[in-house]
Amino acid sequence: MSLIYFSLLLLMSGFAYVLARGRAAEGARGATFHSRPAYHGLLAGAIVALPMFAVFAIGSFLTGFAAERQALAALDPALVADPLRRGAALRQIADLAAGRPVAGDLSALTAAVETWRSVRQIAIAAIYALGLASGVAGLLFALRRIAPDFKARNRFERLVSIFLMLCAGIAVLTTVGIVFSVVFETFRFFQRVSPVEFLTGTHWSPQTAIRADQGGSSGAFGIVPLLTGTLLISTIAMLVAGPIGLFAAIYMAEYASPRFRAIAKPVLEILAGIPTVVLGFFAALTIAPLIRVTGQALGLDVASESALAAGLVMGMMIIPFVSSLSDDVITAVPQSLRDGSLGLGATKSETIKRVILPAALPGIVSAFMLAISRAVGETMIVVMAAGLAANLTFNPLDAVTTFTVQIKTILVGDQEFDSAKTLAAFALGFVLFFFTLTLNVIALAIIRKYREQYD
Repeated sequence: MSLIYFSLLLLMSGFAYVLARGRAAEGARGATFHSRPAYHGLLAGAIVALPMFAVFAIGSFLTGFAAERQALAALDPALVADPLRRGAALRQIADLAAGRPVAGDLSALTAAVETWRSVRQIAIAAIYALGLASGVAGLLFALRRIAPDFKARNRFERLVSIFLMLCAGIAVLTTVGIVFSVVFETFRFFQRVSPVEFLTGTHWSPQTAIRADQGGSSGAFGIVPLLTGTLLISTIAMLVAGPIGLFAAIYMAEYASPRFRAIAKPVLEILAGIPTVVLGFFAALTIAPLIRVTGQALGLDVASESALAAGLVMGMMIIPFVSSLSDDVITAVPQSLRDGSLGLGATKSETIKRVILPAALPGIVSAFMLAISRAVGETMIVVMAAGLAANLTFNPLDAVTTFTVQIKTILVGDQEFDSAKTLAAFALGFVLFFFTLTLNVIALAIIRKYREQYD
């Protein structure tokens, strides 16, 4: 339905553009128009497309709402009263109406499915009719507005600015919605678990007992082991990616020939495009066994899954973040600073250490902070190479876990979002969000301080 409707929308918009542009071009032969014919065509296409899109968006929402209401009215009231059964029934009705196979006894859903289909057919017909009517009305309105003194260019540019503003608003509102949802669920979690226990506890075991006589489920929610595991793996990753990425950036920006740079930089950035699941397999099947064999040869006790293996591979993954951004920042340093330093008798290495790197420090700090945030948010590599054990240790040869891994573990499978275990994932997400926000604030403070020195 949507593909056909949007194809019709594009056809009508294109027809409106051609018709309005042609009429404006004909009128421009005998009079001086304020705007070029193309702007009249673009404005007509926009006036046709916008109401048709609005009809589709509003109609699709109302169609789903009306179909669900009418389908629920055809079901057993006892089933509708149960939220879980009602949700499952609606999913089955939607699948049956779409022709997808559904298992189980479906005799009780036959009437609801027919009601669902009939409501949707009527609603879809209404959407097409209203959409075509609004498109034709928009076309007639646009054609009547074509005149020598009509400022079509200004109107179209205003429409574009409003569209861009709406896109920016959607991005902001999406971020605000995510933050508020996480904060709300975190508040619900803290109603069940003490914030002091959560932030200072040294034992993490989110499994909770369903019955009072059920054992083996402690329901301990101390995040200190997760915090140490996250910091340990991120530190190892930055010890790998920081020096390698920064030195690679210095070489490519200051020493490498243009030919070598044109080849080396894209090859280095390929690391950023490798799926993390592939890097996780590499860490689990190659790096972790290699570390374990090497440790045993040295008489060390190395776990089959270790923080060192995950940190090394994660460091490989974030090298491009450091090198590419640092390279761009170093290249952007004004050439006059280099020439002045060299003119005063400084060597190339002294110029890099005492002039270029201090001037590029804000950008380099931003690159490092972005790389740290990327390391903190990584999941697949840690799952495959570091394990799921919430051990409170600073030994890189032991198995550890991180915030993101535990969020993934908690939310796997069908979950009811009304237990401390499931709500703990949102609390972990809030702590992770606060941690990355703190990193960004620190980076902005450093940038603000040193940028004034070199602007």
